Amino acid sequence: MKNRAVPDPRITEAFEAFGSTATDMLKSVSGLSVPLPALTELQSDYLRQASELWNKSVNFGSSNGEGAKAPIPDRRFAAPEWQSDPASSFAAQLYLLNARTLQKLADAVEGDEKPRQRLRFAVQQWVAAASPANYLATNPEALRKAVATQGESLKEGLAHLVNDLRQGHMSQTDESLFEVGRNVATTEGDVVFENELFQLLEYKPLTAKVHARPLLMVPPCINKYYILDLQPSNSLIRYAVAEGHRVFVVSWRNADASMAHMTWDDYIETGAIQAIELVQEITGAETINTLGFCVGGTILATALSVLARRGVQPAESMTLLTTFLDFENTGVLDLFVDEAMVKMRELTIGPDSPTKGGLLKGQELAGTFSSLRPNDLVWNYVVGNYLKGETPPAFDLLYWNSDSTNLPGPMYCWYLRHTYHENNLVKPGTAVVCGEAVDFGELDLPVYVYGSREDHIVPWDAAYRNLAALSGNQGRTRFVLGASGHIAGVINPPAAKKRSHWIGNGTAKAPATAQAWLEKATEHAGSWWPDWSAWLARNAGPMVAAPKRPGSRQYPPIEAAPGRYVKQKA
Repeated sequence: MKNRAVPDPRITEAFEAFGSTATDMLKSVSGLSVPLPALTELQSDYLRQASELWNKSVNFGSSNGEGAKAPIPDRRFAAPEWQSDPASSFAAQLYLLNARTLQKLADAVEGDEKPRQRLRFAVQQWVAAASPANYLATNPEALRKAVATQGESLKEGLAHLVNDLRQGHMSQTDESLFEVGRNVATTEGDVVFENELFQLLEYKPLTAKVHARPLLMVPPCINKYYILDLQPSNSLIRYAVAEGHRVFVVSWRNADASMAHMTWDDYIETGAIQAIELVQEITGAETINTLGFCVGGTILATALSVLARRGVQPAESMTLLTTFLDFENTGVLDLFVDEAMVKMRELTIGPDSPTKGGLLKGQELAGTFSSLRPNDLVWNYVVGNYLKGETPPAFDLLYWNSDSTNLPGPMYCWYLRHTYHENNLVKPGTAVVCGEAVDFGELDLPVYVYGSREDHIVPWDAAYRNLAALSGNQGRTRFVLGASGHIAGVINPPAAKKRSHWIGNGTAKAPATAQAWLEKATEHAGSWWPDWSAWLARNAGPMVAAPKRPGSRQYPPIEAAPGRYVKQKA
C-alpha cells in the first residue's frame, strides 16, 4: 500500500481561508453573486486538488512514484529549477491551482454581463501579477543566477530598472540597436507634403513601370506608420512598391501641446481627405487605390463616406486591415468604455474640459494594450529585465511597439464616444463628420477586408461585420482571414513562409456570420500578401513608365523619408 501523507491542519486551514477570501471578493464586486451549488462544487474541487498537491509535495522525490518532478504545464515554470526544488515546485503548482480556481469563480459569477467581464479581467490581472515567478524571493531561476554571477545579474537588473524609469516605459527589446531611418523605416522615398497633422511620403519606384493608379496607405494614428516598413524583408510598403505600385503613405504627427485642440473632423478633413486629394493632384490620377490599417482604416472609410456625401468618389478600391467599422463587438477593449469613463475623458482632455482640449499620452495607450496580455507584455519583461538582469533580444516589431504616440484629446473623445461607446459610425446618418452624415452603405467600390484569427484588439468576427456595413458595394467585398494576431498576422511576408490564411468559396453573397464563412473557407499555407497583390493589380490600371522624380512641380520633395514627424517622441 502506498504511503500517503495527511495534509497539515494549518495547510488545510490556509486552503479554506483562500477559498473563503476569494469567494467574498468575487461576491462583493458590483453586487455580483456566485450560485451556491457552483460555489460548493468549486470549494470541494479546490480542497480535493489542494490535498492531492500537498500529498505529492511531502513525497517529493520519493521512490514510491508520488514525487512532484513532472514538468509543470506553464512556460513560466519550465526551467529545471522549478521541478528540482520542492518548495518552488509546490509554490508554482499551488499558484496555478489558485489561479484556476479564481478564474472558475469569476466565470461562475451571475449578474450583468459588463460587470462580469470586468471582474474576469481584474482576476486575470491579479492572477498574472501574483505568479511566484515575478518575485526574486520565490523565483529559483533568478536566485540561482544571482548566486552564480555573484550578484552581477541583480546589479544589471537594477540598471535596467533605472533606465526604464528614465525613459518612461519598460524595455521590450534592446532599443539601442534600432534607429528610425537607419535600420527601420528604410524604404527609399521622400516627403512631398506636410501640414500640422501629417507628412505625405512618396516612395521611389523599384520597377521600370508602375500601375497608372497610385496606392495611398493610411496607417493608425495611435501608432507610427513604420509598422508597415520595419525591415526590407518584412515591409508591406516595400512589397507594394516592388509589385509595381506608386505608393504614398500618411505619416501622422506625434501630437504635442500645439495639437491639443484638434478634433476627429480635423483628422478626416485635414488628414485623410487632404492626403487623397494630394495623391490625385501629384499623380494626375482621377481615382486612386486606398488602404487603411486599424484606426487608419476607420479614418479612411469615414473620409470616403464624407466625400461620397459630397458627390465625390475618388477611390477605385479600399483595403481594410484589422479595422473596425462596426464596433458592436470590440472584445476585451469594451471593458474600459462606459458613459462615466467617456464623460470623464471629455471633462479632462476633451471639448468640455476647462482648456477645451488636452492630450492622451502615448504611454497610457501602450499600458492599456499591454494589460490585454500581461504575462507576455509585462511580467515576462519584469522577470527577464529586472530579476535576471537580461537585456531583451533585438526585435523590430517590439521596438515599434515601444515607440508610442500621443493623441489630441478632443479627437480621441469623439472617437471613443461615437465608436466604442455608441457605435454611431455604422448607423447610417447618425454620426455627422465634417458636416456630412456618415453612411458606409454609400461606398460603391471593391473592398478587400482582412482580419487576423487571434486578434485581441479587432476580433476577426468584428472585422467580418464590415461586409454588412459596406452593403452598397454590391457584393464586391473580398474577405480574407490570416493566422496569428493584430500585428503579426498583418506583417507576414511571403518569403518567411509562415502561418496560413483562409479565403472564401467565391460566392457572390457572403454568409451572414463569420463562423458560417469560415466553415466554407479554404485554408492556404503562407502569407495572404500575394492574394491581396493580385486583387489590387486588377484595380490598379495599366502599366506606365515610372516617374523619374518624386512629387510634382507644385509639391517638390521637402526631405527624405521617413521624415521628421515619425521621429518625434511622445
